[in-house]
Amino acid sequence: MELKWLLCVTLLALGILAVQAHDMDEDNDADDVVDIEDDLDDGLEEVEESKSETSSPPPAPKVTYRPPVPTGEVYFVESFDKGTLDGWILSRAKKDDTDDEIAKYDGKWEVQDMKETKLPGDKGLVMVTRAKHHAISSKLSKPFVFDTKPLIIQYEVNFQNGIECGGAYVKLLSKTPELNLDQFHDKTPYTIMFGPDKCGEDYKLHFIFRHKNPKTGKYEEKHAKRPDADLKTYFTDKKTHLYTLVLNPDNSFEILVDQTVVNSGNLLNDMSPPVNPPREIEDPNDQKPEDWDERPKIPDPDAVKPDDWDEDAPAKIADENAVKPEGWLDDEPEYVADPDAEKPEDWDEDMDGEWEAPQIANPKCEAAPGCGTWQRPMIDNPNYKGKWKPPMIDNVNYQGIWKPRKIPNPDFFEDLEPFKMTPFSAVGLELWSMTSDIFFDNFIICTERAVADDWASDGWGLKKAADGAAEPGVVGQMMAAAEERPWLWVVYILTVALPVFLVVLFCCSGKKQPSAAEYKKTDAPQPDVVDDEKEEEKDKGEKEEEEEEEDTNEEKLGSDADLGSASQEEEEEEEEEDRKPASEEEETVNRSPRNRKPRKD
Repeated sequence: MELKWLLCVTLLALGILAVQAHDMDEDNDADDVVDIEDDLDDGLEEVEESKSETSSPPPAPKVTYRPPVPTGEVYFVESFDKGTLDGWILSRAKKDDTDDEIAKYDGKWEVQDMKETKLPGDKGLVMVTRAKHHAISSKLSKPFVFDTKPLIIQYEVNFQNGIECGGAYVKLLSKTPELNLDQFHDKTPYTIMFGPDKCGEDYKLHFIFRHKNPKTGKYEEKHAKRPDADLKTYFTDKKTHLYTLVLNPDNSFEILVDQTVVNSGNLLNDMSPPVNPPREIEDPNDQKPEDWDERPKIPDPDAVKPDDWDEDAPAKIADENAVKPEGWLDDEPEYVADPDAEKPEDWDEDMDGEWEAPQIANPKCEAAPGCGTWQRPMIDNPNYKGKWKPPMIDNVNYQGIWKPRKIPNPDFFEDLEPFKMTPFSAVGLELWSMTSDIFFDNFIICTERAVADDWASDGWGLKKAADGAAEPGVVGQMMAAAEERPWLWVVYILTVALPVFLVVLFCCSGKKQPSAAEYKKTDAPQPDVVDDEKEEEKDKGEKEEEEEEEDTNEEKLGSDADLGSASQEEEEEEEEEDRKPASEEEETVNRSPRNRKPRKD
């Protein structure tokens, strides 16, 4: 009992301290001013220093940055670790059909470190400004031609300030004689557009390619189906994410985020609109015949309205059985003029008309069942049938829904190799965003998956490792939170102490049974012990009875055998009675089995 009381008092004291500490923390947040004596300040500083020394988590392992190096053939690679925009061209174009004030591509680009980088020395391309048109591009080492090798595009994006409305997609600019990167704008021909885009709550991951119609020579944008994965986290967590597009010569494609597939498909089957048009189309000149009957059901022409069908009967009628409640005030209106209302002083009857007091509920009607003219309530008319209509029957002349006939599509073509797109010779970013400081890094265009994976491991992989090393564990996060809010220490202690207290309480609070010695001192009955002893005595008695029965049976068998031998002895004794004296006869009788006492085992 002393231990339980001690635990209760301890927990109560800790709870009081927790409440006081929480109240003090709230007061400090509200006032933001604390007046403490100088000597107390010194003492608290010493305590805080000693606490921080003992409670601070061990330093996280440091990840050293090394610029990634491609491990195979590449068409384009850029890590921005030189700290300059060498090789990149800023656009000086203007957008068509736009006000001059916002038509210029005057958004700023800079090479910077990430704001909250865990990897010093790792630089990237940053779109610094917001609400402006941005365009920047760079040439490939050689044009990419779609033949027998895959195409792999990969780069990193970090929305450092989140994203309201804007994109971070990349364009692979088509190789044309007219390509001028100095005049790169939204209508510059591209072969592929790939990357994240968001506006409102619509989170997208674009994959668009421009397909050339072999019959007309015109280009049409083909959009990949929307991925099933939830993309919101990639836009909101302010972490660096790796975007990868893999196009294969067999027309298959994969879209990966952080090396995890989020979308895949085939260029022939999973693009909208489809690459190849339908073989047949509806004849635009075909017209539905005038006698074409599309009605599956028609009114029965032979049906006749029944004679007793009354179409004029109302749906509702007055309840003839209703009786006006007693106390109904027929002469009192439901609403009367407010007697306490007064005409406003600024009321102008010429301008506002004659003033009338506002209407209020008649106070006399509050205690009565009703006021005004009483009317019978309306009920459903049992004779109401409504307007008669003939029943519907199957239309024997039904011909189905008419559709125009199909004719061969004059614009039909079949391109079974859409992978063989227009070659491209440059990569560009042409963006508008309402959010600044979008971070780009580690671009690579190649044909080997292993090369892209190695590049990702040396770039994005290091960022991920640095972020993981910098993030404290669960214990570290709890300690950091407690340093900001000291009252959390009491919560932690209570969280540990409460289960211990409950275990002790349940294990040690059982009802103590008095010992047998205590019962011996008194005549008080022992419920459990007495019952047990009775059962033991009963079992013992039954066992003894069984043993006595066995002994009795054995004695009976022995006595029968003895009786047989005794009869023979009697015959011999009768023959010798005449020869033996009386004393001998008495001794013979005494030795007879009949006079023997039973044996006790």
